[in-house]
Amino acid sequence: MKVALVTGAGSGIGKACAKALSTAGYAVVLAGRRHEALQEAAKEMSGETLCVATDVTDPKSVSHLFAETKRKFGRLDVLFNNAGMSAPGVNLEDVTPQQWMDVVNVNLSGVFYCTQEAFKIMKEQSPRGGRIINNGSISAQSPRPNSAPYAATKHGVTGLTKSANLDGRKYDIAVGQIDIGNAATDMTSRMTQGVPQADGSMKSEPRMDVEDVARSIVFMASLPLDSNVLTMTVMASKMPLVGRG
Repeated sequence: MKVALVTGAGSGIGKACAKALSTAGYAVVLAGRRHEALQEAAKEMSGETLCVATDVTDPKSVSHLFAETKRKFGRLDVLFNNAGMSAPGVNLEDVTPQQWMDVVNVNLSGVFYCTQEAFKIMKEQSPRGGRIINNGSISAQSPRPNSAPYAATKHGVTGLTKSANLDGRKYDIAVGQIDIGNAATDMTSRMTQGVPQADGSMKSEPRMDVEDVARSIVFMASLPLDSNVLTMTVMASKMPLVGRG
């Protein structure tokens, strides 16, 4: 039995991907801040699950998550670092130090803490190795207006992905990144009403089915460890990213 761990699994992209991995035959560990939401999500899974309330900004909480995963299942084959947050969409000069640090702690430090704990399990287990997939977001490539904390951390995730993939070679750990653009979840519902554009205008943006993201995660996870998708972009085909908008 293969085991996958998904952070931010209580809703949205994380929940959809956890469900798809479960359908694909993985035992799934669901991690997130709200235990009740994780338990509700677990009801939609096809196979064995473990729900662990986790604060990814707290190294001790993250260590507990991975210890519980190892205790119940004995190994870890896939980690999807999905948990993330953004700051209020205000002018760069108006972002407070606390707002900045909140985003850094979740989006970058949290990914590092989880990656570190996954390495510790994956390098020692038999068969050795595993796969880590980081949620980079389209903002890892191109920022939106008034999104400096989010864009900076997602660019940081790209550096961490590449560094971890290099450092994981000796342990048969493959690390890749998926950049997701406008998946249809509750978080992106406002995009149909209009979101700020680089030219200062407000325009509605198309979205794609979140299940398309889930299928992409299952594909990345299904590869043998001697193959890796280092970066993948999955986006609504008509969202304003390529070209001039």
